[in-house]
Formats: sequence, structure tokens, C-alpha cells
Amino acid sequence: MGDVTYLTGHLLIAMPAMADPNFVRTVTYICEHTDQGALGIVINRPLQMDLGEVFQQLALQDTDAALARQPVLRGGPVQTERGFVLHEPSRQWDATVAVSDSVHLTTSQDILAALAGGTGPKRALMALGYAGWGAGQLEMEIGANAWLNVPATDTIVFDTPFEARWAAAAGLLGINLAMISSEAGHA
Repeated sequence: MGDVTYLTGHLLIAMPAMADPNFVRTVTYICEHTDQGALGIVINRPLQMDLGEVFQQLALQDTDAALARQPVLRGGPVQTERGFVLHEPSRQWDATVAVSDSVHLTTSQDILAALAGGTGPKRALMALGYAGWGAGQLEMEIGANAWLNVPATDTIVFDTPFEARWAAAAGLLGINLAMISSEAGHA
């Protein structure tokens, strides 16, 4: 087998023909991609829940009203009761993986307590659930034109409005998704 390009730290952009309702018009931040498979967090699917509700459920007193109103995201269809926090690097948490120099993923509750108390990272997203692929599955889906991929930018991960992320991520490649047919085919 030739050289495999792993996509850790990239954005996966669902093509217009994506049929899986879990991923229609999604942008997924790839947190881990190895020969064993891949794990990503969908970063443009807000739930009808905000961080304030999470803080209440965990009996955490929140000090930042704007942060408490930040939507929680549907990170993917796997383990939807489990929380994942994508954030800029700050101090060390109990369960953190450095995905890139500028984005870390934490799954421990200590970061939520810090966020509620105003001592967490300045930029953070919380998601429930994740997207997962088995060995070779993501490569196969990319080969079948289900996804575009591009190195992530902090601006899209943290600052771009959720509803604009799909088009903005494709824009990094110079692609206007509105101009791509949702009909699959071969030239």
C-alpha cells in the first residue's frame, strides 16, 4: 500500500450529495486519524441546549452569561451522551489530547468546571457525541467523493457562525458548494 495521508487536524466537508442524515451539510473537525480509524467532532450542528444547561446538570455555578448561552453541538452519532470540548490550548486538564498546536480536545469534566468558573480557555466548543470511522472507512468514503478535506483554521473552528461553516470550509479550497450538483456521477 502506498503512503497514507492521515487527516488529523483537518476539516471534513460533506459533499452536497451526502445522503447520511447525520452528516448532511456538516463540517467535521478530525481529532484523530490513524490506520485504526478516525474520530471527529461535527462543528456546525447546534443542539437546542446551551452550556448553561450543562453547567446546571453538573451543579456548576456559571459566571459568564454569554458563555452560558453558547450552544452545545451535536458532535456526531456515536456516544451522544458523552461530552467533548474542543478548545485552544491553556492549562493541562485530566483528559486532553493536543490535536494541533492550536486545538486541543478534552473529555474530562474539570474543563467544564473551569469554563463555568471563568478560568477555562477563552475559545471552546462543547459537543455531545462524535463521528467515528473504522480502519480504512474514511479513506474509502473520501475516495467515493463523500467528503472534501482541508487543513482546519482556528477561525472556522472557533469564530465562524455555525450556519456559515460549511460554505466557509469549502471556501478554503476555493469551492462554492452551491455550484456542485448533488447528483453523483462520473465524467
